[in-house]
Amino acid sequence: MATHETRSQTHDESERLTLVEAVRDGLHTEMERDDDVLVMGEDVGKNGGVFRATEGLYEEFGDDRVVDTPLAESGIVGTAIGMAAYGMRPVAEMQFLGFIYPAFDQIVSHAARLRTRSRGRYTCPLVVRAPYGGGIRAPEHHSESSEAMFVHQPGLKVVMPSTPYDTKGLLTSAIRDPDPVIFLEPKLIYRAFREDVPTDSYEVPIGEAAVRREGSDISVYTWGAMTRPTLEAAENLEGEIDAEVIDLRTLSPLDEETIVESFKKTGRAAVVHEAPKTGGLGAEIAATLQEEALLYQEAPVERITGFDTPFPLYALEDYYLPEPARIEDGIRDAVGF
Repeated sequence: MATHETRSQTHDESERLTLVEAVRDGLHTEMERDDDVLVMGEDVGKNGGVFRATEGLYEEFGDDRVVDTPLAESGIVGTAIGMAAYGMRPVAEMQFLGFIYPAFDQIVSHAARLRTRSRGRYTCPLVVRAPYGGGIRAPEHHSESSEAMFVHQPGLKVVMPSTPYDTKGLLTSAIRDPDPVIFLEPKLIYRAFREDVPTDSYEVPIGEAAVRREGSDISVYTWGAMTRPTLEAAENLEGEIDAEVIDLRTLSPLDEETIVESFKKTGRAAVVHEAPKTGGLGAEIAATLQEEALLYQEAPVERITGFDTPFPLYALEDYYLPEPARIEDGIRDAVGF
């Protein structure tokens, strides 16, 4: 069930962190709490990671818990699966989501199936972290948003936070989860803004969406880096359309209760994601609404997405990504049907 921007846990101290700083803080907090937690990946140690998400961890925890690996994604994840099966809690970093594909076999053929394959004798408490998405003027393979591939695989949880507070809390929950979690971080907003983040340990539950803005005319579902432009579009439409914005936060398992209850209230829906349209999570959300709330529907579900092309280089990057004006047009189309 969704949260409405309320935080039930009480924390004595906090600091203002960016999203990438919240990643680092979440890793540090869990490594300090549990000696079985370790970090591994390319350049995560002495260099502190390509985005400095692991900066300082090597110096504090040493090279047996912050492991610089060869450039071999399949080897990184395969090694981490073995560690997880024997009781450790590895956090494996992929430098970019577009580099994860060599490890796809390890993730879907082994990590996702270990509990079922062993009839519950073994679990796989593994987190695979990867920065995802476009907007940073990067070369090819650095701007992927292929979350739907992992959502489609039973046995995996898929998490995509949009705020520093949620990032630390969801990463904590992911590390403590007994099963594998794909943790995708929106690098476009790694350093876009700061937010108060508690210094102590806390969890944000996996599987709960957050209602970022309440409204009555249309339900707009989004996640990750698209949450900010979606909220901007909703604010720009104030006085014309009262849009409810729901940040899913977790794509698998989906918070179907929140998705459906919002739609029953508004009767209209739009989904915003930067992944290509065909086969994206927007289609799954639309199908869920058809199955669970068809008689409440007033208009077709609008999908405001990236295009069905490989992610373009920087000259066309801003055109490819949904931005507030395109989101506003999509919301108007759904409401005006």
